[in-house]
Amino acid sequence: MKPLRVGAAGRRVATVLVLASVAPQVHAHLLETGLGPVYDGIAHFALTPEDLLPALALAVLAGLRGSDHARRAIFVLPLAWLVAGFFGASAKVSLPDSLSWAPLLVLGGLVAADFRLSVTVTTALAAALGLFLGLANGYAMAQAGPGIRGVVGIVSAAFIFTTLGTACAVAWQSGWLRIAWRVVGSWIAASGLLLLGWSLR
Repeated sequence: MKPLRVGAAGRRVATVLVLASVAPQVHAHLLETGLGPVYDGIAHFALTPEDLLPALALAVLAGLRGSDHARRAIFVLPLAWLVAGFFGASAKVSLPDSLSWAPLLVLGGLVAADFRLSVTVTTALAAALGLFLGLANGYAMAQAGPGIRGVVGIVSAAFIFTTLGTACAVAWQSGWLRIAWRVVGSWIAASGLLLLGWSLR
């Protein structure tokens, strides 16, 4: 009986199989920075488009409507996010991930259409977005380990990001800049449509 000879291709396949069997566990989002739970929450916000893009859309929407709308958004959004995050972390309650397209599509569409809203509607949108994302983030932080302190990190990052976004939109909206903001809104809405398509697959 002749000995079995393994060629170069066979050795490569064997090497890949061995390395794949000892690969470490991988997570979709970075939740541990090594700097503590608050920084883990900040990193989670910065690396999660489902949080970052709706916050940007709300900031632009409020900023394009003026400073009164912007002030409401930058205080109502983090407050609602914090309350819902505490509830989501303690009660371990979350909304389905399949709904993550809704804030992107709604807020991005409103920015793209340059829809005129009252201050009350802007406030309601900020509160609804904060409650929606806060529940999801509170649940994620409770499952991953950072818990309530991770939620505080997320809310801190969201407050700073929304404040900077609204300030830019309020200051830079004359002429072609307003059109540029609307293009940003259309891209965010398109991202929402893409997520909707994936959720219906």
